[in-house]
Amino acid sequence: MAKIVPKKMPMPEQDPMERRKNFNEVALGLTPELALEEAKRCLQCPNPTCIEGCPVEIDIPGFIKKIVEGDLRGAIDIVKSTNSLPAICGRVCPQETQCEEKCVLAKKFEPVAIGRLERYVADYEREKLGVTMPDVAQSKGKKVAVVGAGPAGLTCAGDLAKMGYQVTIFEALHDTGGVLRYGIPEFRLPNSIIDAEVDYVLKLGVEVKLDVVIGQTLTLDELFEMGYEAIFLGTGAGLPRFMNIPGENLNGIYSANEFLTRNNLMRAYLFPEYDTPLWVGERVAVLGGGNVTMDAARTALRNGAKEVHVIYRRSRKEMPARIEEIHHAEEEGIIFDLLTNPIRYIGDEKGWVKQIELIKMELGEPDESGRRRPVPIEGSNYIADFDTVVIAIGTSPNPLIMQGAGLETTKWGTVVIDKETGMTSRPGIFAGGDVVTGAATVIEAMGAAKIAARGIDKYLSRQ
Repeated sequence: MAKIVPKKMPMPEQDPMERRKNFNEVALGLTPELALEEAKRCLQCPNPTCIEGCPVEIDIPGFIKKIVEGDLRGAIDIVKSTNSLPAICGRVCPQETQCEEKCVLAKKFEPVAIGRLERYVADYEREKLGVTMPDVAQSKGKKVAVVGAGPAGLTCAGDLAKMGYQVTIFEALHDTGGVLRYGIPEFRLPNSIIDAEVDYVLKLGVEVKLDVVIGQTLTLDELFEMGYEAIFLGTGAGLPRFMNIPGENLNGIYSANEFLTRNNLMRAYLFPEYDTPLWVGERVAVLGGGNVTMDAARTALRNGAKEVHVIYRRSRKEMPARIEEIHHAEEEGIIFDLLTNPIRYIGDEKGWVKQIELIKMELGEPDESGRRRPVPIEGSNYIADFDTVVIAIGTSPNPLIMQGAGLETTKWGTVVIDKETGMTSRPGIFAGGDVVTGAATVIEAMGAAKIAARGIDKYLSRQ
């Protein structure tokens, strides 16, 4: 038996002091030599538990074995048989809490770097082999509308197209990708990668109509009147949450949605080459502890901020952001003010934020999330100077699409579905991703979209 290599092969990366000045991708990808050595770490378990941790059910040992054999075409074909967006998933999915967490090696050593290998074969196909298309079933002569061109919508559309349905995606923004494009900066997910993955879905026969706001431009009922026999809602969670504390309406305070959309989708970091400006001061506070917080903090740094603080009310242990993203932020010089919470913003006579009153916290008993509840420490208030604030404490589904749709929703505004089929309370309307769960991960949205695609197929097969 070959000797087990305990640690993952290192991922080549840009130097932190260089990358904090640019929007080029931080992780450079495995070399062929590193990818082969990493693939050899896979034990090829007879009962591969890693697949259980993959929401889109990739045959993980199967594609890794093909890498070892030098058959990279075979490797990417296996991945793409269940995942239409592998170059994206290989970059932004939290593998450490999904497939890699289930890896047998993880019981004693570092797990196989499944995500890095997925990215490697996807990039290799695009750059060296040329993208090939799978077989598409004979047309069923039925039309399906997909609302939203994000990860859920693209996945559902791609799966349905392969089944033989005529699929049209309706997207509210002027470009595809949804949260992949407006929410994730290019240093983590380049737009060129999104373009390539979307192009793959379009080549399956999917049509996209941009600048169509469902709930305003068209209603769900009108989609049915246009001949669509089923509808999938993959509209995500684009409505930002706020803390509702004094001073929150001061200038210089952004939601993370606005801040990142201006930077990523509308290319504000290239102003004046692009028309959208993004004002960033010298001292920036980003509130929250998730991946969006890390993205906003690192984006502020790259837009010229001299000092960026992440302000989080719990400890580092409770931070929901990926360990890799926290590590990259720290390497780039982001300052973490943990167990700290804002209680009011203080502005100048012109209405611009200048200071935040903060209070120190301590952890009490666990709350419904299972994390210890942060409790304010009386008398620990202090005031700190900040001229820009980005609020990244979560999002909810946009209620616009629900107006008059007759869909059952929860008190949080998420859509209620049958988990086995993805069907909503209205026959023929399905949903999946953040519009159902609230803000979650790209791969979970994709997994839900695959379930809905199968549900739509069963539903339409009975019509």
